[in-house]
Amino acid sequence: MTRGMNRRTFLRTVGAGAAGLAACGLAARGARAAARKRPNILFVYCDDHAYQSISAYGSKVNQTPHIDRLAKEGMLFKECYVTNSICGPMRAVVQTGKYSHLNGFYRNGQQFDVDQQTFPKLLQRAGYQTAIVGKYHLGHKKDPQGFDHYEILIGQGPYYNPPMIKKGEGRVQHTGYTTDIVTDLALDWLKTKRDPDKPFMLMYQHKAPHRNWQPGPKYLTKYDGVTIPEPDSLFESYEGRPSAVKTQDMTIAKTMNDNDLKLKAPKNLTPEQRKAWDAAYEPKNEAFRKADPKGKDLIRWKYQRYIKDYLRCIASVDDNLGRVLAYLDESGLAENTIVAYSSDQGFYLGEHGWFDKRWIYEQSLRTPLIVRWPGVVKPGSVNTDIVSPLDFAETFLDLAGAPVPDAMQGRSLVPLLEGAAPKDWRKTLYYQYFEFPAVHRVRRHYGVCDGRYKLVHFYEPDVNEWELIDLRANPGENRNFYDDPKYADVRKRLHLELKRLQHMVKVPPKDPDGKERAPQPDVT
Repeated sequence: MTRGMNRRTFLRTVGAGAAGLAACGLAARGARAAARKRPNILFVYCDDHAYQSISAYGSKVNQTPHIDRLAKEGMLFKECYVTNSICGPMRAVVQTGKYSHLNGFYRNGQQFDVDQQTFPKLLQRAGYQTAIVGKYHLGHKKDPQGFDHYEILIGQGPYYNPPMIKKGEGRVQHTGYTTDIVTDLALDWLKTKRDPDKPFMLMYQHKAPHRNWQPGPKYLTKYDGVTIPEPDSLFESYEGRPSAVKTQDMTIAKTMNDNDLKLKAPKNLTPEQRKAWDAAYEPKNEAFRKADPKGKDLIRWKYQRYIKDYLRCIASVDDNLGRVLAYLDESGLAENTIVAYSSDQGFYLGEHGWFDKRWIYEQSLRTPLIVRWPGVVKPGSVNTDIVSPLDFAETFLDLAGAPVPDAMQGRSLVPLLEGAAPKDWRKTLYYQYFEFPAVHRVRRHYGVCDGRYKLVHFYEPDVNEWELIDLRANPGENRNFYDDPKYADVRKRLHLELKRLQHMVKVPPKDPDGKERAPQPDVT
């Protein structure tokens, strides 16, 4: 590295040099030597992992020692906001660095346009090996592109005994617990299938802790005899809230079914797995039937069953992350491997009486992000800038020394990881959720967030309601300050900022499916 050249400039120079050598057919030894100086990237991605279930984020309900290790050795981001709190669409945002309305994947059940530009394709061009194992959830009408290797779950995938699609082989069947299997596949690729002379980017993606939260064999009885603290808003009445909040269908009280609550066993277990499952659940289920709780007691029972199963799934994720971190240490890869831990969005652990995600409210808007970059990121550092999975593609490209296309809408997090946020770093973020009508009946809405305030518009013409949230005055987000005259200036400022952001991120006048939107008020 020459004097006066910062690390990012050096990496870009090395990346361009390595790509140029390969393109020109020059000495392979020189290309490999240059490539080795670029960092490996391990992207650990969960599904529905609530930040409030991670002890590094101050969880009151469990401990996550291996995730916490990343926080102790890296940087924890406290304000990582998603742009559309739903699984498949956020995965498309990560792939493309573009909002849902531009990448074309804005609600679950769609097929991702794999022919469009994605960061794995660009990393390949820059000389990286790329792989993805585990949950893909972007449709299967076309094979994933941009990956030298993949072995992915089909759709959501089951918690036990998953069939998967493997590059070059098609459908393969596995037996065991999916969180363990995905980790086995990741380690196998790291150990035996990659070229050790090239830098790599591995997307190591879990199904867990997605609904319906089936624990692995090791943790079927974890938390038995323990009472997990309830959130203060478990029995929220929704009085004074927008009508969209009152008409949703995602409550622990009414929405959870017998499969969610493990009153029915999974149908795809092996005899040995079923025996262990029944031994763990049937005595508890029989005690529940005899007690026959009603009213709030029944909700409390449902909450305990739900939260314990959810946390049991997290325990397996944390254990398996520990396995991967141990291999990085043992193999010597840790020193030059950036590890980023995140989730497609946050999740409700009983707050507002809910499970699931979708809303612009904190528990689903915020997602965990922890990054370890040895020798660069200050260990134990905490960042409070507003960042987003919209930034991940740009960050990975920047880390690899590859150019970031102008069409991408996020920004590289590398300056923040180096400890110096640019003066023009964003102060607000635009959010939009499109999936209605659909499961859980969460109405379409968009909004702007600035870390304290949120301005939200439930924009379908038959609803057309506004909400103003002040997290400092009301962290529980159960009061609407929109019509409060004390907030007139804040309301006007956020209306103007909302319009600015919609213009900046190229929001079209109608939703991608042609859905009309109620007009915004004129506040000029």
